[in-house]
Amino acid sequence: MHGSPAPTTIIPSELLLTAYRAGVFPMADHRDDPEVYWVEPRERAVFPLEDFRVSKSLRKTIRQDRFRVTCDADFAATIAACAEPREAFAESWISHRIEASYLALHHAGHAHSFECWQADDGGDGEERWRLVGGLYGVAFDRVFCGESMFSRVPDASKVALAWLVACMKSAGYRVLDCQFMTDHLASLGAQAMPQKAYLEKVREARGTPDASLPQAWARYASVSASALSSEASEDGAEPPPSSGKLIAQSFTKTS
Repeated sequence: MHGSPAPTTIIPSELLLTAYRAGVFPMADHRDDPEVYWVEPRERAVFPLEDFRVSKSLRKTIRQDRFRVTCDADFAATIAACAEPREAFAESWISHRIEASYLALHHAGHAHSFECWQADDGGDGEERWRLVGGLYGVAFDRVFCGESMFSRVPDASKVALAWLVACMKSAGYRVLDCQFMTDHLASLGAQAMPQKAYLEKVREARGTPDASLPQAWARYASVSASALSSEASEDGAEPPPSSGKLIAQSFTKTS
């Protein structure tokens, strides 16, 4: 068992943003590591936003709104869950110092999370929402760099990613960076490219998006509220589509 981490100096938000614009990001060797090392991959994994692939089963999950999806509802819990040990990795690269640094970046408005929740009555009849999946990353200009994701039930992280992609397209973002290529990311449409080509895409994405990611999320979330209101107030009237249906409709490619 590790004791409580000693206080550490966070990485300044300005330094983090400068590093990301240069294609560099921090990692650590383990959870209690007070040091960070800066990574500049020779090859990047990037999602072309229009080519995000959604399987038929995932599309069904999204359309049915099996999860309540939020943006920035609990960034702290999301990054903490991403930092938890996993079967394949005994140690997390998300150190306490990195976690604290990204919390500060979130408070500055440059790091965001998408969360998936499921209703859980806890056996006492009281409905509670349990965090079952999500992701977080860094936003600058019209770029979002996905840092990590987690899933406690099937498809939760995939649904969070689908919402992120839909919100990025709606808000006018250009680049979704997922850092290192994996077979899983490739199956969803991620493409590998040299670091030089990636940096060119980052330069082309300079500028202000049409909306922030929380604002784009709120547009979709308001649709669900409108659908519920319509169901309650207009007997027999067909309610507007749910946010999940609109998210699913925003993707044209299936895998």
